[in-house]
Amino acid sequence: MSRIIAFCFLLLASVLGYLHIDSRPVWAPFANEFPVGNVNQADDALESSEASKPSKNVKNTAPVRLIQPSLRTDWLPDTGAPSVHAASLIALKDGGVRAFWFAGSREGAPDVVINTSVFDPQASRWSAPTVVMDRVSAEKGLSRYIAKLGNPVPARMADGRMQLFFVTVSIGGWAGSSISSVISDDEGLTWDRPQRLISSPLINLSTLVKSPAIAFTDGRLGLPGYHEWIGRFGEFLRIEASQVIDKRRMSSGRGAIQPVVFADGPQEASAFFRQTRPGSQPKQIPVSETRDAGQSWSIAKDLEIPNPNSAVAALTLANGTRLMVLNNIEAGRYRLVMVMREPSSIQWQVVQVIEDDETLVNDLHREFSYPYLISANGEDAHLVYTWDRKKIKHVYFPANWLRHAVSNLKEMEAQ
Repeated sequence: MSRIIAFCFLLLASVLGYLHIDSRPVWAPFANEFPVGNVNQADDALESSEASKPSKNVKNTAPVRLIQPSLRTDWLPDTGAPSVHAASLIALKDGGVRAFWFAGSREGAPDVVINTSVFDPQASRWSAPTVVMDRVSAEKGLSRYIAKLGNPVPARMADGRMQLFFVTVSIGGWAGSSISSVISDDEGLTWDRPQRLISSPLINLSTLVKSPAIAFTDGRLGLPGYHEWIGRFGEFLRIEASQVIDKRRMSSGRGAIQPVVFADGPQEASAFFRQTRPGSQPKQIPVSETRDAGQSWSIAKDLEIPNPNSAVAALTLANGTRLMVLNNIEAGRYRLVMVMREPSSIQWQVVQVIEDDETLVNDLHREFSYPYLISANGEDAHLVYTWDRKKIKHVYFPANWLRHAVSNLKEMEAQ
């Protein structure tokens, strides 16, 4: 009976939400974050025509051997908390990078706080961590009970201000969550009062965020979200300041959450998901596509890369090269790799094994998960990820490293 009542509430909310959304402003095209200056027209045409074709299996038996240049690795600062998770990044106007992550006694505990720190690329050093939000501050700002916090995701607004989305839970587990946000006028030094995003006019429960937003040409943001109550599916929220003005389903059923989005053009984009399928179904990466700038999404063929119910990070460089960081195994999170697809190819290939505990017995496997990728200038890449739930690791991929990797891929495919 309780499931029937819950379904009726969800159905009513969906109808009201549709009527609410249908009167909203016309959707604008996607905006390019970085101008593509060194990809020739032939490559652009190939990339566009191949976007809808099924991708082949990733080649992961022999990762590219990179001797020079080297990667740079370090750790986000220790706050003394025994458990940390869900790190994210945003490029700052002065060339630095600001990180966010949550820390506490365990995931979902009342003492969890959202921390931040700034990476100085000149000194290769992180600043002392500060707290952006804790449970008590969230309660006061939102004027409602907050049981736990999670998943901070920063974004750059059209007017240059920084916006931080984060998950709050007032009742139950993560399935009872909603998204709130705070805005900063000074690159994250101070923040305004938190506001709750209303993604449903009735219940407004079970909306979470994990992945970076994508910009529209009208200055609004497209925020990939997901739902975990009754179903598990992706949602695409169109955001104006702290208001959800549209919401569209990206997938269906119970098998795909935490979408990351690759923009393929002004109207086209592909979403790659963390799979949450039953044991009998393929443990691969679900895919959805849009051809109208996110207004509607259709399910496409899986990307045939193993996925063990774990998050995926994605990034497009200015030259059109695409990167993903993921756990390319069907079970566990003990192996983390970077895969690359250069603009003239439809083939994803492993270019770096970042972590691998495969040789250890099962009870000694550590967790390497929740990767998050950004580029500070369109040519480099910053990666953060959870390291065994005890630390957050930062890996910097310089532009010359990535160019070298692309060159190696082209040589391998030419052979």
